[in-house]
Amino acid sequence: MSSSDPTPERLFDLAGKVAWVTGASRGIGRAIATAYAAAGARVVLSSRKQPGLDAVAREIEGAGGEAIGVACHTGRSDEVAAAAERAVDVYGGIDVLVNDAATNPHFGPVLTAEDGHWDKTFEVNVKGYFHCARAAVPSMRERGGGSIVNLSSIAGTTPYRGLGVYSVTKAAVVMLTRVLAAELAEDGIRVNAIAPGLIETRFSEALWAEPAVRERALASIPQRRIGTPGELVGVALYLASDAASFTTGAVLAVDGGQGAAPVG
Repeated sequence: MSSSDPTPERLFDLAGKVAWVTGASRGIGRAIATAYAAAGARVVLSSRKQPGLDAVAREIEGAGGEAIGVACHTGRSDEVAAAAERAVDVYGGIDVLVNDAATNPHFGPVLTAEDGHWDKTFEVNVKGYFHCARAAVPSMRERGGGSIVNLSSIAGTTPYRGLGVYSVTKAAVVMLTRVLAAELAEDGIRVNAIAPGLIETRFSEALWAEPAVRERALASIPQRRIGTPGELVGVALYLASDAASFTTGAVLAVDGGQGAAPVG
């Protein structure tokens, strides 16, 4: 590193940035939002229910950060557009978008899924990410660039028992990430994805709460443990910051080695 290069502290500094985080009322989204605020970003929190967002905003403000909660259903383009407009009105623009809001209404063999299960999962997990990107990109262009961080999953590259519909949507997120990375590079907008393994959240409870299911999951993870939302913060901070200035179109796994585990 030359004398003119930024220090490590400056590389990961988000001061002056505005970050919009969906799925921010709990779990992974909440962990990322609070970390961004601690790194200096002003944070716009979104999920479907306002009370949960208000609680996270109070937590951030109590720690000396800035945040507002804007409830919206990411599968509804009008609500997403309104949330982006609020971010611009309150904070002047959007520099970072984290697409974390997701759903999984069907757990079981893929051929037992109903049409409504497919529609709902794609509406939120894929179209929701598209809606948010479409709403945020104009502001990023005006500000000279930005970063989009999409939450995919290792289930998007490897089939998992009972997660067929969800897995298909997360595979779509990987391709959406790469398409947007190619299309937006000339605008200075980087687009990357995080592919978590099994993380202990309420969303993933069906995969770890029951002892037999938990043991089966642990057997496939070389580290022999389940991750926590906080263990995704480092990679999320990297992708949002200047430290990742030459990183776009990447899919970074955070899975305790599960994707690298030998079969058999």
